[in-house]
Parts: sequence; structure tokens; C-alpha cells
Amino acid sequence: MPARHLRTNSTPARLAVALLGTAGVLAAALIVPWSGSTPEAAPDPTLEHTAEPPTAPPAPAGTNTYTCPAYSGIDRPNPVANLQQDTYAWGTTPPTKIGDGTGNINWRVNPDNNPSWYMWLHSLRWLGQGINAGAKGDRAALQRVSAIARDWVDDNPYSWKSDVGAYESTMHRTNVLICLRQAVLSGLHVGRLPLTYAWLDKTLLDHAQFLQTNWSGDWNHGTDESLALFGIGCTLGRADLKQLATSRLTSAIKTSIDTQGTTNEQSTAYAQFNYALWGRAIDVLRKCGADPGTTIMARRRELAKWLALATNSLGNLPQLGDSEVVRTVPVTGTVLEYAGTLGKQGIRPTQRIGIFDGGYVFGRTGWGETRAFTQESTYSIRFGPAQKLHGHNDHTSVTYTSRGRDILIDGGHAGYKMDAWRSWAKGQFAHNVMAVQSAKGHPETKLVRSAIKPTSEFYELRDSPGTGIDRTRGVLMLKDPDVMVVLDRGTSEADENYSTLWHLPADQKVVVNGSDSAVARAAGDAVKTTLLQIPFQQETTPIEVVSGQQDPVQGWHYQTIDRRLASPVVKFNRAGRSASILSAIVPSRSNAVVSYTTSRQGSQLVVNLKVDGLTTVIGVAEDGTMRRIK
Repeated sequence: MPARHLRTNSTPARLAVALLGTAGVLAAALIVPWSGSTPEAAPDPTLEHTAEPPTAPPAPAGTNTYTCPAYSGIDRPNPVANLQQDTYAWGTTPPTKIGDGTGNINWRVNPDNNPSWYMWLHSLRWLGQGINAGAKGDRAALQRVSAIARDWVDDNPYSWKSDVGAYESTMHRTNVLICLRQAVLSGLHVGRLPLTYAWLDKTLLDHAQFLQTNWSGDWNHGTDESLALFGIGCTLGRADLKQLATSRLTSAIKTSIDTQGTTNEQSTAYAQFNYALWGRAIDVLRKCGADPGTTIMARRRELAKWLALATNSLGNLPQLGDSEVVRTVPVTGTVLEYAGTLGKQGIRPTQRIGIFDGGYVFGRTGWGETRAFTQESTYSIRFGPAQKLHGHNDHTSVTYTSRGRDILIDGGHAGYKMDAWRSWAKGQFAHNVMAVQSAKGHPETKLVRSAIKPTSEFYELRDSPGTGIDRTRGVLMLKDPDVMVVLDRGTSEADENYSTLWHLPADQKVVVNGSDSAVARAAGDAVKTTLLQIPFQQETTPIEVVSGQQDPVQGWHYQTIDRRLASPVVKFNRAGRSASILSAIVPSRSNAVVSYTTSRQGSQLVVNLKVDGLTTVIGVAEDGTMRRIK
């Protein structure tokens, strides 16, 4: 779909930023749940991303060459010495002895009942250091990793679908088995697989059968599965497997990444993961004699633009969906280079606002033209299709950075254990939304209008989060002074409890001043955030602050799935059959004076907002339209 420039008072406009193509590959990893639910995945918290090399001319297609992928950091805490003792480590769980010391493993052990620990055990990726050592001639290491892999095959006969850990890790384990096969050939200095390793080719064919009949479809799981299937076809000379995998990839790319660069994962971390994954797809197909076509490269270019605009002023992607705090990878030769290096390298993008039909608005005051990159203000707004895959119930939610720090954050990603923490992190109360107590839906949310001007942007979103409940949010973003103004309005057929929630970073301490102001600041910080509750159509109510609450869960931030911090949430509350909550989020110097007054001009509310000696005037119409007057 051709990109269009943003238009004032228009339907959502398209993103348009120049991007150079790349052909490199970024390493990435997945995590999956321990249940019979829809498979889920996320970048591994220990993952180290490596920037792609500059774009090179397309290489001639190879012949039966499949590159052993990296082990995504799963091998890092598992040195050869530990493998020799049948000891396995992942995440925060201490190294665990899982075998009898001969390679005979108990594949059902799971000391912390952690679905990711268990899945990665069955992936065999933790054998990576031993496989690499074996490939270089370490016969003892090769013997041990071969014994463990053979033990998995013997203890988990085809089909292993009844065990979700073995099932979900099939694509990863497939790659490990291919890597092991390559290590046997190089480590033993042979050109053909010895008869004693015939089991390895047999289990690869079993894995191929499994991947053929259990394809996850057009998202990252299915993409990884297709690449693993292609790898078996390439390794064993099976043209039919290569053809099936290629056709699946050719079809999946059209759904996985749309024409504007938005992925279907509903997660910023997964968007970056998919950029790496589809880069690997190009590399894999070319090296084994298949043509990747032009669509994959074209969609990746659009995704790079998407990721660049999503990058906040701290160099991170906002935590949307199942996303840890992830830095943008500065891919050389693309717009990601400038975004990922905080403006130190690469070509500065020309567009500062992107509105995507897939459900995202990314905006910024600038790219560092007149002030430092990190001193710009950046924001995200969620809307779009109903929740799926790695999405959260975060529609209408915003995030905000300004003055070199996070101002408004998301609750984050709690991992895949199906407990109260994950329910909270995915639910409405972990996001900067007007939450409605009884609302249980995950609706489609429409961006009904937008207006983009040099020093302000206005957006209005609308949805129905529950039966008989309607919700409208207006967002007005200002530059100089940098301020976010939000008008939440709700109606319901029965009495409801409405709460506009503002999630603040963990280092913030909040002081409430009356019923219209709260000030958040970290000890010794030169920046504060003033949160104003301005009367509009309803009287304000006492401001509530919650932090570190466990029943019900509220007031937390997951920086990673293993790091949870108590973090304050400021709540502006209403009760009844309607709500009207007008908020202003004001970052400023810690000693700045922030104040406001209101007046009426006909039916319009006029807000005179004074920030550190600078006055701006905002008009709020009865229909919810907000505009900057001065």
C-alpha cells in the first residue's frame, strides 16, 4: 500500500520514511507457555542482539547449505563442564542436576513449575557450547551432547504432542539437531553421517513430519517452524520439504507484516523479533537455492520504518504487548541506525508522527534537530483490532517519555505462567487507560479523528469495552511546553466504577496536593511530573495512589519477566453511569512552578496552563475536541 503523508482532520494516515534494505540476520529466541492454550512467544531476556551488516548485493543462491543458527543465549549459562554433569540452567532458577551423570535425563523435571524453563529444556538449545566444542574436535563434549540428544529421542517417541514443552520447542530442537549433525561431520572429519548416528536422521524426519502436520500459521511460531522444516529439507536433500516450507513463508509474510510495516503480534518486542526472523528467512532460502522473492524484503523495509518511529527518546521500544524493556537495534544502513544510536549515527528520519492502521500512533517532538535526542518527548497510543497473540488489553493506552526519562510507563510483561501476575499485566489495569471495573471485553478500538499541527497533535479514540459501556479518549500532545492532555469520557447502562490510571516509573515518589494535583519525582532527580485532574463536566474526586499492591494486583512494573518492581499508579476515579475525566501530564524541571486556571468561552472550557513561566492555552469543546489556542 503506498504511503501517504499525515493530513489534518483525516482518517489514519500512513507512515512514510526512507529505508535502505538489509540482508543480515539478528539472533532471537522464543518463550512459550505451560498449558494447552494458544502458543505464545517472546524474545529471551538474556538475548544479545547483533546489528546487521551493511546491505550487500544479493548473493548467488547456494546449494544444500543450511547455516546452524545461534542458540539465542540459552547456551551461555551451560558450559561444557556442566553438561558433563547433566546440569541445566535457565533464567533465575539455579543450575539444576537433571540426569544421572551419563546423559540419562529426567525430561519431566520442572523445579519451579516454570513453563519457559521447561520448554527450553526440551529445546536442547542449552547444549550449544557442547555442540560447538564437539564441532572443533572435542570428542568428549560431542559424545555427551549426542548422548543427551539421543536420550531425548528415546524418552520422547513420536508424536510428542501430548507434552506441551516438547511440542512447543519442536522448531528450536530441530535446529539444534541439525547443528549437532553438522558438528558430528566436522568434529569427526567425515563426509557422511556414521551409521552410529543413523538415529539423528531418523528423528529429523520425525520432526519434519511433525512440522508438516502441526503448522502454527501466519505468525512467528509458524515462521520459525517453516524455517526449521526448510532446514531439514536442505540438510537431507528433500526438495518436497523445501517447497512446502517456502510456500508457507511466501504466504505468511503477507499476514505477519502488513503493507505499513505493522506485525500481527501486537507487541513491540515481537515486531523487532520478526524483523530479525524474516531477515534469517531471506538468508536461509538464498543459501539453499531458493528464491525469497521481493515481498519479504519489502515488508521488512516497512517494518524498519515502524520500529524507528516506535523508538522512544531513551532508545527503547515502548513496552506494548508481551514486551520487556528492549533497546532498538541500530541496524547499519537503515533508519534504525539513527534511532538505535540516539541520533549519533545514520541518516535522520524526516517524519516525526506515524499513524498505523494496525493500531499504533507513534509521535515525537523531534529527532534532535534543536535539542538533544534524549531531551525530545515521545509517545505511543494504542488502538486497532481486538486483542490476539501477544497483545494486551491496552487499547487507548499511552506511554510517554520527556526530559531524558520515562514519564508514563506500561505495566510490562510478566512472562507466561498463567497466574494473577500475568492476568494483571495483560489486563486493562496494567495500562494507562480509563479502566471500567466490570469491563471484560478486548474490543476493537477506532481512531475516529486526528489533527496534526506543528506544535500540537490531537487524536480521538472510541470503543466499547463491555456490554452497554462506551468509552472515548481524546489525546492532545503539546510541544514547548511538552505536555500530554487527556480527556476520558464514558457512559454505561448501569452504575460503574471508572478509573483513569497513570502508571509511573518505580523510582517515583508521589505527593498528592488536594483533589486536582499530584507530583511525582525520584529522589535527587532534576525532573518531576505533575499530574493534574482538571474539572470538566463533573466534579473531581480525591486522587488515589497505589503501589506494590497484591490483592488485587496493582502498582507494579515488569522491566523483564524476572524483574518486578513496585511502581506507583495515580488514579482519577468516578462512579455512576457516566464519567468525564480531564487529565494533564506535565514533565518539568523539579523546581518549576506548574499551575492552571480555567474559564468559559461559550460552551468551551479554556485551560490556561502555566509551566515554568511559560503559559499555553487549551480549548476543550463540549464534544470533546481539544485544541491548542496559544
